Amino acid sequence: MSYDILNSESMLRYIPQCFEKDLTIMIPCYNEEGNIIGTFDTLIPVLCKMPFSWEIIVIDDASHDNSKELIRGYINSHPHYCISLKVREKNAGLAQNYYDGAFLARGKYYRLICADNTEPKETLEKIFSLFGKADLIIPYHVKAEGRTFFRKTLSKTYTILVNLIGGHKIKYYNGCALGLTYLVKRWHTGYNGFCFQADIVTRAIEQGFSYLEIPVIAQERKSGISRALRLRNFLSVAHFFLDLVIRRVNRICFD
Repeated sequence: MSYDILNSESMLRYIPQCFEKDLTIMIPCYNEEGNIIGTFDTLIPVLCKMPFSWEIIVIDDASHDNSKELIRGYINSHPHYCISLKVREKNAGLAQNYYDGAFLARGKYYRLICADNTEPKETLEKIFSLFGKADLIIPYHVKAEGRTFFRKTLSKTYTILVNLIGGHKIKYYNGCALGLTYLVKRWHTGYNGFCFQADIVTRAIEQGFSYLEIPVIAQERKSGISRALRLRNFLSVAHFFLDLVIRRVNRICFD
């Protein structure tokens, strides 16, 4: 299978080149006692087969179930893996954990993997096999098992609107891109909803960073419920769309 890579002038000359690891995986966890160990069991065997160094940072977002104890138990029973746990006293939300994790990261590249174990081994292997091939590896779902028709329609509509407003042609924005840690540190915005991923991807592309899109499959969580469809996320999306309009107008008028 072949993939199309958009090559543009590299910005790497501006990025510090001293890193302790090649990749940092950040796992945000909020009440995922039914999924977190499964996430480790899916992810770590894949990482162990890869030819790059890695670390995992787990940020527990003030869980009130047994998640923290399960994570600590896993770390203690697997001391040879580079896994650390950070625990919040107050819930901060996915986006804030994503930004904070980047500033804790020791890896040149950075990726969010949710604690709900919705990415199968085959998807992770495909993404990590393209490590370093572009500044951003952007997954898009060709199959999302267990997703309702409403969620699929909402996701497609969101992607269409982002592309229409921003002038881009990305197939999917919320697939948790694998990219340079620098990009997250550079463009960590104030968005609290899921649009933080689209914000970073669009800003990076607008600044000339290279990207590669890759088709993957996703699966539904085995335990718990998704918190994607919340009012806070919809308000954040509205804020993002307004900002996207302003950026598009600026590019048209001043580029």
